[in-house]
Amino acid sequence: MPDRETRHAELAEKYLPEDLLERFRERADVYDRENRFFDEDLTELIAQGYLTMFVPKTFGGAGLSLGEVSRLQQRLATAAPATALAVNMHLMCTGVVRAMFERGDRSLSYVFDEAMTGEIFAFGVSEPANDWVLQDSNTVAQPQEDGGYLLTGVKIFTSLSPVWTRMITHGLDSTDAENPTLVYGFVERSADGISVSDQWDVLGMRASQSRATILKNVRIRPEKVARKIPTGRHPDLLTFAITSHFQLLIGSVYAGVARRALDLGAQGLKSRQSAKSGTTYAEVPEFRARLADALMEYMAVPAQLDTYSRDFDDLVDHGAGWPLRLVSARINAATVARHAAETALMCAGGAGFNNNNELSRLFRDATAGLFHPPSADAARPMYAAALLDDN
Repeated sequence: MPDRETRHAELAEKYLPEDLLERFRERADVYDRENRFFDEDLTELIAQGYLTMFVPKTFGGAGLSLGEVSRLQQRLATAAPATALAVNMHLMCTGVVRAMFERGDRSLSYVFDEAMTGEIFAFGVSEPANDWVLQDSNTVAQPQEDGGYLLTGVKIFTSLSPVWTRMITHGLDSTDAENPTLVYGFVERSADGISVSDQWDVLGMRASQSRATILKNVRIRPEKVARKIPTGRHPDLLTFAITSHFQLLIGSVYAGVARRALDLGAQGLKSRQSAKSGTTYAEVPEFRARLADALMEYMAVPAQLDTYSRDFDDLVDHGAGWPLRLVSARINAATVARHAAETALMCAGGAGFNNNNELSRLFRDATAGLFHPPSADAARPMYAAALLDDN
């Protein structure tokens, strides 16, 4: 058996060889300037089997672990952050089902079959003014006699909006006012009542085309209802798997952004000449220290992602400590990405400030990390409670 690093290198060469990454990197600038979806990237990723990496081998997929996919997403994000961020949502759905399958819950295994036949999955949970996220919903779930539901509401930041064919989503069934129930399930793009907003002119991650999805009496068929959960903090395997994959795979994207920014920062220092010192800026102590600090800060991020994804794959039971680990990994990665991009811009000098410079785009892409739930402000009470409150 190859060691872990050899295995990661083999997977990188199989799924994301250097020539493929270079094509992605060249197109990323075009997608960003033209504010359009990454159609060509998606076609090539599908051809590489990238969208079926989480599907178990018994269903025809590659059966990769969360740790392995996290590494690949970090690599993809060094070339095309918006592509990586959007593809995350499909990978998250298939990864969640794989995690449940491995833990003995086979109820959603049809997702594997659909992924193998080319269905593309989206994640439709975020809503305007719903900072409960997974624990409540502003979307109305109206129960039907056959056991299905009709959903009416708005889901924001729905990545893959031009191409998704299946979407995991949720709504609130309040027919029993004393015991409201969250309903999770998959809707099909062909269902009546689905429309997609035409508003998408954002600062960064533009190619993700994460437009809002509007649901008006959209049917979840009975067999596609995944869970019925009380509102509030009620542990469930589905929401645990969603949180784990969302936080760690989002963090992986920003880790990749940070890595690329640091590499470009180093290139910038090597290419700039200092009239004062008579050398390149790579020999100027202040700039060397600035880049060194950014690298030290970055190195904790992939280590944290590797550790927690491996713990998840190995079924380690951190109990109530899981949210602390998962959310910190994602927030740290996003913070480091912003810091690294800013540092790299300073290292590159005025050239990096041009809109046609890759660093300019990376800086804008990194700012999207401010908006993934929960925000740092929303998460802080959880960390304070872990230290200060009696259990």
